[in-house]
Amino acid sequence: MPWLDYLSNKIGSRLSGSEGADKGVQWCLEESKKFLTMLFLQEVMVPHWVRGEKEKAYYVVNGKKTEVNICALGGSIATPLSGLMANVVEVKNFDELKSLGTEKIKGKIVFYNRPMDVTRIHCFEAYGGAVNQRGGGALHAAKYGAVGVVVRSMTQEIDKYPHTGAMRYDDSIPRIPACAISTLEANELSALLKKDANVQFYFKQSCNTLPDKLSHNVIADLKGSEFPDEIILVGGHLDSWDLAQGAHDDGAGIVQSMEVLSLFRELNIKPKRTIRFVGFMNEENGVRGANKYAEVAKEKKDKHIAAIESDAGGFVPRGFFMEGDETKRNKIKSWAKLFEPYNLHSWDHVGSGTDVHPLGEQGAFLLGLSPDPQRYFDVHHSALDVFEMINRRELQLGAASMAALVYMIDKYGL
Repeated sequence: MPWLDYLSNKIGSRLSGSEGADKGVQWCLEESKKFLTMLFLQEVMVPHWVRGEKEKAYYVVNGKKTEVNICALGGSIATPLSGLMANVVEVKNFDELKSLGTEKIKGKIVFYNRPMDVTRIHCFEAYGGAVNQRGGGALHAAKYGAVGVVVRSMTQEIDKYPHTGAMRYDDSIPRIPACAISTLEANELSALLKKDANVQFYFKQSCNTLPDKLSHNVIADLKGSEFPDEIILVGGHLDSWDLAQGAHDDGAGIVQSMEVLSLFRELNIKPKRTIRFVGFMNEENGVRGANKYAEVAKEKKDKHIAAIESDAGGFVPRGFFMEGDETKRNKIKSWAKLFEPYNLHSWDHVGSGTDVHPLGEQGAFLLGLSPDPQRYFDVHHSALDVFEMINRRELQLGAASMAALVYMIDKYGL
């Protein structure tokens, strides 16, 4: 907990290119030096997007102005200096947008209001079913002449906290500003539009994309005694969004991954294979750190037998996502009974993590720590992602679960 306390409360938000990101890299390097000797920084150029002053928004019905909570989506352009006001058109998906066409969309603000599916017990599936409106909403709306985009926040909670996240443009299509609105106010806006199609929406944001900036991945090794060329990677991402401290996303994953190597040293376990920690930079809005790491690993012909990422929050662990060879998956599942006393029972979800994913093409078996997901999207990418939302016991159990699995892979191979 002291690690995460410092990373969250002393450094805070760590969006790529920011001073906080630079401080996070240096902190991670210095802390790792306290229990490891083989470590270094890997250079990577990252995008540098800044939010600017706090966003403002309101809607107008019959001359009455009601303020609402929004935040710019990561990568968005700014509105005009005076802000942007237009009538609103609500859609649930891109097919509905297409059916309305240029005639009904041109000059309007498109309001994407498809909630995460609450019937999905695994919340990451619900997130996956809704997030394309955030990532591609502006691009699709601009095709039909929209002047801006408002997206329902990616959370199942109904509250007044907007959730940011990455979005993208296409150079062949005009760029329009995009923001997220809180779920409570998305519901209110939707209800108003059903009564009056002439609701006007105003928002002002001053975000900007600056030139790419030099940053770093942090890499630290605990060298193997028998098969040092075989690497078991554990990691998370050092960067976070800028609305809060990035405690769950992904400060928790960083300190859990560091703790794996720390536990091996503390317990005097001498691994057969090299256990490598990687603190990746720029997972949130570019994945530059992961791609650079995979590129260098391929050049060096590094042999990653497994790569485990923690990037699903610091909640109580339930098991692991897995992605790769079925024989290796079955071997890991054969150890399940050893993990059952610790309530680790979930071994069937397919997946891993954004940062380790490029290593799959190089033969690594991919895994991701799978905590209970029910509360994750309450805080994800929002102002609620703070240290006070972390439970010490749950965080420790996640680190111990990763360490136990790394121990089994190291001892028996894959």
